[in-house]
Amino acid sequence: MAITLKKLKDQVIVITGASSGIGLVMARMAAAKGAKLVLAARSEDALQQLAEEINQAGGTATYVVTDVSRPEEVQRLAQQAISKFGGFDTWINNAGVSIYGKLEQIPVEDMRQLFEVNFWGLVHGSLEASKHLKPKGGAIINVGSILSDVTAILQSIYSASKHAVKGFTDGLRMELEMDGAPVAVTLIQPSAIDTPYPVHAKNYMEREAQHAPPAYAPETVARAILHCCTTPERAVVVGGGGKALIGMEHWTPTLLDKFMEKAFAKQEKAEYAPRPLQHNALDKPMGQLQERGNYPGSTRETSYYTEAVTAGTPTLRTALLVGAGVALAAWLGTKGKTSTGNDQKEISSLAFHDN
Repeated sequence: MAITLKKLKDQVIVITGASSGIGLVMARMAAAKGAKLVLAARSEDALQQLAEEINQAGGTATYVVTDVSRPEEVQRLAQQAISKFGGFDTWINNAGVSIYGKLEQIPVEDMRQLFEVNFWGLVHGSLEASKHLKPKGGAIINVGSILSDVTAILQSIYSASKHAVKGFTDGLRMELEMDGAPVAVTLIQPSAIDTPYPVHAKNYMEREAQHAPPAYAPETVARAILHCCTTPERAVVVGGGGKALIGMEHWTPTLLDKFMEKAFAKQEKAEYAPRPLQHNALDKPMGQLQERGNYPGSTRETSYYTEAVTAGTPTLRTALLVGAGVALAAWLGTKGKTSTGNDQKEISSLAFHDN
């Protein structure tokens, strides 16, 4: 069955993780474009403030305090959307938490809790959304990461959860297609995004966590997600830097490992001491509206790669992918089988080039 998605102004959209970062920026953008919103997060104060802001500006938003790791609360979220608006058209699984540190330092209980939110929370949301959208159509948008394909050192358990998100999302998409359901299932894969993600993470490192360069503005992800609300897409990588890292994971995985170990691990650490360990979003909601984080560099306000992919025709998309493949193959052709210091500099340059 063909998938037809409504215009944003005609949609009801459910957004989890709506109180900070990507979710917060996306909610404000979607409301400005006329969508009706059902906002979900754990902090009632933050949700109430956001809903009032949107409604006072002429938009339409309601909120439901929701811990996505609890399936009964996700079910209540869906029921509230149905009671308030008669249903929903797009469900965006955006809630997520992270942990920084070596695996041997992190308690298994923390790892399990991260999976409860990042993976099982997304599963609960996807299955609830599928149940309601399968008969009438709509979109399920799951926020993964470039770490659905690449593992970031010192963020290994987060990377593992995002690998699981990709596997589940691909399986859900195929099953809905097999059943002829008119539901678009999209995986969004952001690169490093300047949100409170590092400062909300549970941090077992000796210094504060921060993003390695380059970091993109949360608006880059929000625009990609809103595009997918109206246009069926299989997956969208946000940020050319992230796309290059995925390419290197495929073509030069050992060299990428060395870059992670020698350069990336240092770039993830700020020059100052970490917050107290108990100050983290894994154990409790942060309770405040906050779009940006602590990235020390110049944030990239757009991704030319992602803008071209989401706006381009199928022919343009194919040309971009082929062009990227040719460029990477040519670069690999100049390399031997060993890694040198100059190789590391070239990896950094290639990974962080976004055009």
